[in-house]
Amino acid sequence: MPKSYFSFIPEFDYASRLPDAKTISDSIPVKNLFRRGKLREDILQDLNYFTKYKIIGDDRPDNVANELYGNPYLDWIILLSNNMMNVETEWPMTQESFENYLLKKYTTDENIYAAHHYETQEIKNGAGKVILAKGFEVPKDFTMTYHDENTGTEVIATNITDEISNYTYEERRENDKRNIFCLKGSYVGLVMNDMDNIMQYKPGSTQYVNSKLIKGQKIRLFS
Repeated sequence: MPKSYFSFIPEFDYASRLPDAKTISDSIPVKNLFRRGKLREDILQDLNYFTKYKIIGDDRPDNVANELYGNPYLDWIILLSNNMMNVETEWPMTQESFENYLLKKYTTDENIYAAHHYETQEIKNGAGKVILAKGFEVPKDFTMTYHDENTGTEVIATNITDEISNYTYEERRENDKRNIFCLKGSYVGLVMNDMDNIMQYKPGSTQYVNSKLIKGQKIRLFS
């Protein structure tokens, strides 16, 4: 059965702070969360291993994993496929969370729907040729003058900007997060074998007990 991400993480003996600890040398095995797995670079950089996917609605990584791989515990493969380390900021918010975020950031409905910036409208000449593409950020009163080849005249284009509200700006940012890449199901076994190998401790240290446990590891938090 495919394993969850935490099942791959090895352990180290840590000084016990439990009530039944008898001496300061008593220890318990805990997960070494400083050890992090990742996809091999040759896989991560090759799009042939992946398929495009669009996150719909309030879907979570485990929902996507269940749909693609038939197992919600493979959500870590979805995250590693997109090099996501912080689900809170890198995965699309739920609708409720999005609305709470907007209210916290902009404080009132009036501010939420106020102008964030302005963007160009698409402008074509008389022959139907696009001379100004849609979506460039410009000042509100942006104008442009161009020579219309079809009529042979100079044209001054005004009122050619669209107002983009704070709501639309934030919504776009969230929607951009919905377009992700997912590892194809046929390569899941390969990645799981890699994870087994990456997460194992190697012999050679006096702290080594076995591939899944070391004793007395000192974690250096500050340099």
